[in-house]
Amino acid sequence: MPFVQVTMVRGRTVEQKRALIASVSAAVASSTDTPVERVRVAIYEVGPEEWGIGGQPYSVVRGEPGRPAPGT
Repeated sequence: MPFVQVTMVRGRTVEQKRALIASVSAAVASSTDTPVERVRVAIYEVGPEEWGIGGQPYSVVRGEPGRPAPGT
């Protein structure tokens, strides 16, 4: 049984997470020749201060999720 873990910065809607689960499950099922019912997906969300990009917090580099990035 394939188990996929997705870690991402929080801020997506329930609908977006459901679409992600469906898409990832379908891709894994297809590529591993496993029934989609056997695929498991877990989403782990972190805050923008808990994710780093190039030595800076996400919130500094990209802004808060759902808001424009600094300087744009």
